[in-house]
Amino acid sequence: MRVDPTNTEQLTAWDGGQGAFWAKWADRFDEGVAAYRDHLLAAAAIQPTDAVVDIGCGAGQTTRDAARLAPEGSALGVDLSSPMLDLARERAGHLANVTFLQADAQVHPFPPESFDLALSRHGAMFFGDPPAAFTNLARSLRPTGRLALLTWQPPHRNEWVSTFRAIFAGPDQPAPKSPPPFSLSDPDHVHPLLTTAGFTDVQLHGLEEPMYFGRDVDDACDFLSGQFSSALRTLDADAQTHVLDTLRANLADHQTPHGIHYDSAAWLITAHRA
Repeated sequence: MRVDPTNTEQLTAWDGGQGAFWAKWADRFDEGVAAYRDHLLAAAAIQPTDAVVDIGCGAGQTTRDAARLAPEGSALGVDLSSPMLDLARERAGHLANVTFLQADAQVHPFPPESFDLALSRHGAMFFGDPPAAFTNLARSLRPTGRLALLTWQPPHRNEWVSTFRAIFAGPDQPAPKSPPPFSLSDPDHVHPLLTTAGFTDVQLHGLEEPMYFGRDVDDACDFLSGQFSSALRTLDADAQTHVLDTLRANLADHQTPHGIHYDSAAWLITAHRA
């Protein structure tokens, strides 16, 4: 597998411990953003004969969705994470028109003009060289090809990330300036990026939906303490206890009859190949 040097850290994370964690909690991650699922599929407008490529497919829920909507076409899920791809293949075993590929979509030599749709649910924000990545994807689309992406709006519009960053890193810890997963959060950046890469009719539609983190405080705390385990490991025992107590109190404030929910905001980005 060829990986661009700008994506080697992503490969290390997603093909290692981070990918293993996401595979373990795949259902929770799918449940977490479930409220965005219908928005993305409606915008994608998948046709029965479409050939679809799902970028950053993870455990493959959106790939399977695409395959079911294109029974006479195909769906290819692409990701850097072998743990998640193993799970994706297992879960898609009954679908004959699904395949999965471990590859760096930024540089992978997709056959030119081979897809009708490039799709991604929060998986297209992690490229080390976004202009190169989206140029490569545009090349892989047919002349009538479409792009449909879900990406996050800025951190201050996402209660979940601003809250958990403050709890685990401390209120005085500055947030990264513009890293993944917020690299596509600025419309003034996204429009010229995609236009230069070979897309036209670039549109961003703002969405706001609740994100699900668990059935109750114990369930959500178990999940989040694992997700932020690297931050916890830097703390002594007393500090860890304080952080987890703070987390539990905050989670309790977000308990609803349907589980723990936090506000979130995403962009639904659509475009056509130029």
